[in-house]
Amino acid sequence: MSSAMSEPTTIPPRPRRVYASPRGDKNQNPSDISFWQLVAEDFKTHDKKVLEPGFWALFVHRFGNQRMDVKPRVARVPLSIAYKAFRLAVLWGWGIQLEYTMKVGRRVRIWHHGGMIYGAYVIGDDVHLRHNTTFGSARLDNRYAKPTIGDRVDVGTGAVVLGDVVIGHDSIVGANAVVTRDVPPYSVVGGVPARVIKTLQPATVSGTIGTDPSRNGHASSSEGPARTAEDVDPGFEGFHPGLWGTVKTLINRVA
Repeated sequence: MSSAMSEPTTIPPRPRRVYASPRGDKNQNPSDISFWQLVAEDFKTHDKKVLEPGFWALFVHRFGNQRMDVKPRVARVPLSIAYKAFRLAVLWGWGIQLEYTMKVGRRVRIWHHGGMIYGAYVIGDDVHLRHNTTFGSARLDNRYAKPTIGDRVDVGTGAVVLGDVVIGHDSIVGANAVVTRDVPPYSVVGGVPARVIKTLQPATVSGTIGTDPSRNGHASSSEGPARTAEDVDPGFEGFHPGLWGTVKTLINRVA
């Protein structure tokens, strides 16, 4: 067997940074789409199922960010109280912790529920997350050093990503992996501690789960024109970018 195949690729370390506490003083929802269009897109991403815990966890997260546009601060007090109540309901009811201070991209899919603690710095577009997964800090003396999850990353059940690490775009984190170092793009990682066990080719991941086919699985969703509500789902009739239209749609789908 050749020497190139004798040892799996290791993930090179990089210098750590010290992070400050997240301020949480601005709206971090994606700026290329309106709030209600974003909700519609999340609804479609979760198979248009009103009772999907992941959809509601994301809705509360989006709402927590959207309220930051309300000025002055005293005017959003009722919204902040509602957000905290909804956040606790999602955490206690479904075991999903998704703080609004974390930036979350578009078309993120949260599969199942339970034991899902997401304390990342950023979660990119088209990311898939499964139950019993944790993103967070690795050390108490640097507890705001948290992971960055790139676009189109697929995170397996029971995976843990800790510290100031970057999971490169189009990568797969295997079930029960513990990641404490950077992961290059197009990588499959597994084990404890996680190591690169395979490098994917762009053509391999272009059609995999979590990919936006309109972009061939490569370009970030920040590129190109913003998608409208009709682009999100032309057949999703009745979902208008307004509160009453959204409520009517959800009622119609349940009934």
